[in-house]
Formats: sequence, C-alpha cells, structure tokens
Amino acid sequence: MPQRFKKNRPLARLDKALAAIVLVVTATTGMLGAAPAQAQVQGSWPDKPLKLVVPYPAGGNADNTARLLATQLGQRLGQQVVVDNRPGGSGTIGAAAVAKAPADGYTLLLDATAFTVNPSLFPKLPFDAVKDFAPISLVLQVPLLMVVPTASPFQSVADVAKAAKARPGHLTYASAGNGGAQHLAGELFKQGQKVAITHIPYRGGAPALTDLIGGQVDVMFSATTASGPFVKSGKLRALAITSPRRAEGWEAVPTVAESGVPGFQVSEWNGLFAPAGTPRPVLERLEAETRAIVASPEMKKRFAELGVQGVGSSAQEFSSFLKAETTKWAEVIRTSGIRID
Repeated sequence: MPQRFKKNRPLARLDKALAAIVLVVTATTGMLGAAPAQAQVQGSWPDKPLKLVVPYPAGGNADNTARLLATQLGQRLGQQVVVDNRPGGSGTIGAAAVAKAPADGYTLLLDATAFTVNPSLFPKLPFDAVKDFAPISLVLQVPLLMVVPTASPFQSVADVAKAAKARPGHLTYASAGNGGAQHLAGELFKQGQKVAITHIPYRGGAPALTDLIGGQVDVMFSATTASGPFVKSGKLRALAITSPRRAEGWEAVPTVAESGVPGFQVSEWNGLFAPAGTPRPVLERLEAETRAIVASPEMKKRFAELGVQGVGSSAQEFSSFLKAETTKWAEVIRTSGIRID
C-alpha cells in the first residue's frame, strides 16, 4: 500500500495542475467572451439608423427641437437619426413606445414639460417615468411671458394681483388646455399670491392668444416663442417673464419672482431620454454629443433665432431637474385639484 501510494502521488499532483489550468482557461474564456460585447458597444455602435420618438404632433416646439437635434446628432454619429412623431395621450403614447423599446441605443425619446406633469395627472401611466427611462440631457428651456392685451389697464404683476384680490374669480386667464405649462403657471401664480382667477382652457395656444389680443380674456402665461412676436408687434404687453433671471432679448421685462412672487419659476423644456438599461458607454456618448451640439456656435445661433435657451446639461443634472419639476407640479396639481377631462 505505501509503495502504491508513492507511485500515484505524481498523478495526483498532475490532476491538481490540470484543474488549475481548467479554472484559468474558464476565467479567461469568460473575459474574452465579455470583451467583444463591450467592444461592440463602444466601437461599432451605431451601425444603423437611430429613431428619435417625439410624442407630440409635427410642427410644434418639441418637433422643431427634435429635427434640429437629429440633424446634428446624425452627422456626429455617422448614422441617420429619423424623427418619429407619435402624438396622443398628452405625450404618454410615444413615451410608452420608447419605454418598451429595446435598450440598445437605437430608440430615443425627445420629451417635454408634460413628462414631469403626467405622473400627477394620470393615475395609471403605461410606464414608470423614473424606472423606465435613462435621462441623457436637458436640451433647452423656454421661459413664459405673463402677457395682457395692450388695451389692458394692468401695467405690472402687482396690478393683476391687486385686481384679483379685489374681485375674486372675476379675472380670467387663458391656456392652451388643461394640464399644460400655461395652465400650471397660472395655478402656481394663484397659489403664490393667494388669489382666485378663473381658468379658461382653449384647444391650443393660437386660439387662446387670439382671444387674449381681442380682450376676451384678461391675462395669459405663454412661451416667448409664441407670445413674443405679438409683444414686439405691440399687440400684447409683457408684464413679467417666468425665468429665474431676466432673459436674453427680454432684459427690459422683470421676472415674476422679482415682481412680488418669490421663487416663481416656470419653463417649457425639451430633453433627451433613452430606455432604461441602455449600455452606459452609449448613454455617455449620447450625452457628450448632445452637450457639444447645444454648445456649438451653429446651434446657439439657431436657438437665439427661435427665442429659446440652450442648456445641454449632464445626465445627472437632468435627473435632478426632473425630480424637482415632478415634485413641484405634483404639489400644484394636488392643491388646485386639476383633472384631465
């Protein structure tokens, strides 16, 4: 027995050595197997056209932003970026399509203010606004002007607040529809000033502005891109702007905050998202390219022509922005009892 044991000892050592080699080979194979996948994400992506979903109709602010971004992004990525309009459900239909899309970097979402409002307006959304999306960058913001007809006796925000307190519910404010940024801005103003002003919702911003110019309603919060031309042509008077600071091109117009409503800040915005689970290298590339596009002289010039404020935030900054906006509008909606008809 001792002699036989001595003869088999080299075989036992050989077995151990072979086992160690197998472990090394297995581990190495796993590493090699992971490497091509990582290289595929970083090296060959994108190798086909991308789709940029806009959950709003063609011709609107979000659509215009998407088409500007798609052209520039396509040039930088070396692949066509196709804009796909999927309107309906206050933006929820298009957003849901992106939430369910493969997280491979080939389907993106260009959404707007409604993204942070809808969770409080709709009890059951077909997606989770936090868990189902990866924020990439806040592309731009558009401040609103508090405007009145030129024939209006109101010359300041204080004038409106004073009149509203004197005759609760007598004054009216217009909006493009229930639950939109214009409506919410009006409710935020009412809550900040503790006044009652009657909301008059329209089917779109154009008819609302038409009636405001004609004096059928008293006041309106409207994006600079929509109401600005009427202010400059003398058909409307701008009492204040909703940006945190006086805006470029509107330096003579005070902010609502400095006009007696501390902390008041409202903007329409557009931001870029991808489905949750999109590979980190893809998200980082999209963030970097988007920020570079927004900072480019060409895009700065185009944004200035449109009257919008380019941002080009980081993904983390955009996430923080979304959280703050969602919290703010949830409180406004809860307090005012806004419902979608």
